[in-house]
Amino acid sequence: MPRRRRILIAGLTAAACVLGVTVYAAAADRPETPVATFTGASGSLAGASTADPAGDPAAGADTPAPAPPAGEPARVEPLAAPDPAEVAAAAPASITHLRQRYGVPADEAARRLALQQTAGELADRLARQFPAEYGGMWLDQTAGGVLTIAATDAERIRPALADLPDADHLRVVPVTHPLSRLNSAATELAATLGALAGTDVVVDQPGNTLVVLTGDAVPAGDARLAGAIAAAGVPVTTRPRVAAGAVPKACDPRYCDQPPMRGGIRLDVPRNDGTVGGCTSGFNLRSGSTGARYLLTAGHCVIGARHTHRNELWHQYLGPRRPVTIEDTNAGLAENAFPNDYAIMPFQAGAEGFWFPTTPGRKPTWSDATVNYWPPGATRGKTIRITGLVPPAQVQVGWVVCATGSGYTPAAGEQYIDSGAGAGYTPGTRCGTVNSVTSTINVRICARFGDSGGPLFTEADGKALGILSNGDPGSGACTNAAEQNQYVPVSAILDRANSRTGGALDLKLATSPPRLPPPPRG
Repeated sequence: MPRRRRILIAGLTAAACVLGVTVYAAAADRPETPVATFTGASGSLAGASTADPAGDPAAGADTPAPAPPAGEPARVEPLAAPDPAEVAAAAPASITHLRQRYGVPADEAARRLALQQTAGELADRLARQFPAEYGGMWLDQTAGGVLTIAATDAERIRPALADLPDADHLRVVPVTHPLSRLNSAATELAATLGALAGTDVVVDQPGNTLVVLTGDAVPAGDARLAGAIAAAGVPVTTRPRVAAGAVPKACDPRYCDQPPMRGGIRLDVPRNDGTVGGCTSGFNLRSGSTGARYLLTAGHCVIGARHTHRNELWHQYLGPRRPVTIEDTNAGLAENAFPNDYAIMPFQAGAEGFWFPTTPGRKPTWSDATVNYWPPGATRGKTIRITGLVPPAQVQVGWVVCATGSGYTPAAGEQYIDSGAGAGYTPGTRCGTVNSVTSTINVRICARFGDSGGPLFTEADGKALGILSNGDPGSGACTNAAEQNQYVPVSAILDRANSRTGGALDLKLATSPPRLPPPPRG
């Protein structure tokens, strides 16, 4: 059992703790180089959704591109080039991260983000057009913001990239196995082990290998492993799904007592023993069949030994104590078994009207799917509209992404429940890079207790990626540039919850404004 620190505030015992999840004692060493990453966008493995409300770039991924005329090299169709100036204006925190971490000027940071925006579509096209050669891709920030493309026949793919935006920063490197082969090998290996491809057996694109994640479906000492790996036909390594020392992030946001409900604000959770813990709001969801609103956060916030009642979540529990959501009795809407760590919760009676006010006949200026953007130490923030989601199969190592959390330790005399974040840590939005993509999206972004359930997203185009589940231990100010935290992909959560509820709710991101009642007549 972990040791829990308790602080008495306004007559309540507030535990700076992890909700129902074991905290490991020792921190694990983590490599600085990217490791396991998901499959490419085309040929996504089981568990990786390709549904995107803003469009499905993976559609038609199995349809090969027409062959070029005889004697002409194959070319990738032109991609729309984002304007770096517009990208910079839309993503100031991402620009700041690149400038501070890699020492590049603002225009170079904007160029890198613009290249990132084209990477997902380029991956889809290469997978369709060159299935026997394309081996995956990743964005190499340390090498100068170069989009690195792996190929079994580099000389065939290189000329196809000549007409693309920012072609000078596209690098083709030789590998042994095409991504299509790694995908099929992952499927076969997972079947042999009784596991899931894309969840338990994943593709490491920079390494051109497979990785078996042990500790859940595949025990670390599984007697089948050696034989299955030997028969895989491609290189395979093993790695614990959760490294020793990883701790879940649970408990705290601050003062955001104003609509609309958005990702990144505090959700306080009263427990059985009279203490109060909490998490951070993730993304707003909507039922496609009923129109009902739901809020997504981490499952360990409401499922555990200290949460045997039907949990109600509040904002600023010590006052003004705004009601938010209530745990649903449908077991398919919440799990606490990493990486299935999510809670999809309807709003308490009367709470929806407060968080989503409407005026008959007036069109709202905001969407249901929004994230609270608040740089640490800022005096003003903004709301970012979430326009869709990116499945984990399309997220690439090296991408710059942003996360918002609300972990906080109050100053002396401040009436606020301590989440255990530690003195010196300020809540808000931080940006960093994707280090790897396995069954979770693993990022180099600082997070603390209380940030659990908080959203991971791309700043420039407002795409939802995941919600925080766990990560490296840490307390107080962010001083470890190599700190890694893990986010459960939103698309995987929606796929699983819809499957477990039989598709009756048709849960999806709430990316469009709510429907308003018509104005009264008369």
